Amino acid sequence: MDLTIVPRYTQASAGAYVGKAAGTVDDLFGKYALVGTLVFVVVVFTFEMWLNLRQRRTYHSRKFPAHVEATVSKIDIQRSKEGKKLKQSEDAIADSKDKVDPDAPLLPQLKSKFLSSQSYGLDKINFGIISACWGLAHSLCWTLIGAFPYMWDLSCHWGSKLGWTEEDDEIKISLVFLLLEVLSSTLMSLPFEIYSTFRIEKKHGFNKTTPHLFLTDKIKTLGLTAAIGGPAAAAVLKLIRWGGDRFYIYLWAFTFLFTTVMMTILPTFIMPLFNKYEPLPDGSLKDQINSLADKIQFPLTKLFVVDGSKRSGHSNAYMFGFRRNKRIVLYDTLISQVTEEELCAILGHELGTSEWEPRTHFYIMVVPHPIYDSQDIGLEDTRHSISASRRHILVLLSSSSLCASVASVLCMHLGLMTAHGRVKLGFGQQLQSGLCKINIENLGALSPDRLYSTYHYSHPPLTERLSAMMALDSKMK
Repeated sequence: MDLTIVPRYTQASAGAYVGKAAGTVDDLFGKYALVGTLVFVVVVFTFEMWLNLRQRRTYHSRKFPAHVEATVSKIDIQRSKEGKKLKQSEDAIADSKDKVDPDAPLLPQLKSKFLSSQSYGLDKINFGIISACWGLAHSLCWTLIGAFPYMWDLSCHWGSKLGWTEEDDEIKISLVFLLLEVLSSTLMSLPFEIYSTFRIEKKHGFNKTTPHLFLTDKIKTLGLTAAIGGPAAAAVLKLIRWGGDRFYIYLWAFTFLFTTVMMTILPTFIMPLFNKYEPLPDGSLKDQINSLADKIQFPLTKLFVVDGSKRSGHSNAYMFGFRRNKRIVLYDTLISQVTEEELCAILGHELGTSEWEPRTHFYIMVVPHPIYDSQDIGLEDTRHSISASRRHILVLLSSSSLCASVASVLCMHLGLMTAHGRVKLGFGQQLQSGLCKINIENLGALSPDRLYSTYHYSHPPLTERLSAMMALDSKMK
């Protein structure tokens, strides 16, 4: 059975598809590789869509989850036993409409935000379903109509007006092609980014980004893509030509080196172009964090506060750096949402996880040798020509949907491996109350679908984490 898929636009001579000799390996790839790739992408999309619909169903519930109530009520009881004077439930509900009250029970505050979190989650999952459908349609259509070969020919046409030839100026033409690809991708995704930022996030009180700031961020991003991505792409093309048939081995090494360098310069030189980073002021919080780092032997060198509130009301914290030179960045929103003790407990959990995860995770950078030939996606056969790098880079771009689908499956596998290690690093009452407050402030899902959370979440759901920590606390006592 011939399963060959021929893009509408091809570069083959006379516009006709040039097939491979029957019975050869190339012939088998021509029949099955591209269609197999597309089928795999559709299968992964269908599975993820099924998970989305399962999760969507949970957001329609208007009944506060009983297991969440049972778990959080135990935390409130424990807080009372430890001598913390809490407000009455009615006062907590009245005072927690906009911000978490640290002196109020957590359960009433979670209940008061439950319908808001359900509405926020429903809006996000509906938007995610629509954007995923658009992404699949775009990827399939882009491949089937032969968009990449057409854009390459267009780049060659524009280059010829400047006196460029494909043989002598391949890298210049390739950079024009990549510029077209970046611009087209940006234009395709721009309406979704605008709707997400200025409709969904604004509706639920999170968006702080102004249209001017949004436009400025986009211009900076495109400028950095050109300034950094252009030379990197040129280096990749030279490496492909130099590496021959085993170019992907050298390309893997280059990708590893490039990623390492970017992880070093990104927080220091690039991210400050978008946000303001200031050293954490001297005080009890800084002293507690440094003491915590010393206690768990985390090589902390610097503490920063970033003005994340100028774009969003969501809170976050992250770590970066290598070996004995690691740094912590705290969002100003996080500092305002939890107490110092709770923030240290949350950091202690994440710092312990960051030390444990590298033993489980491997940085998997796959630079696959193309599994289907250039003619399968409408490119003329350049296997033996000087512009063989064109074939590789266009095929890799065309297989981006496959790479994304494989990455989704790998992320689920890695998440399963590390889920157990995450819940073992509980830090007691402060961590439990801190996680509850962050969930309240960020309108997090209280009872997500189990399969959906297993596939997508980097941490177990809130109730599972709280229950595990409470069980460990009880065991230790």
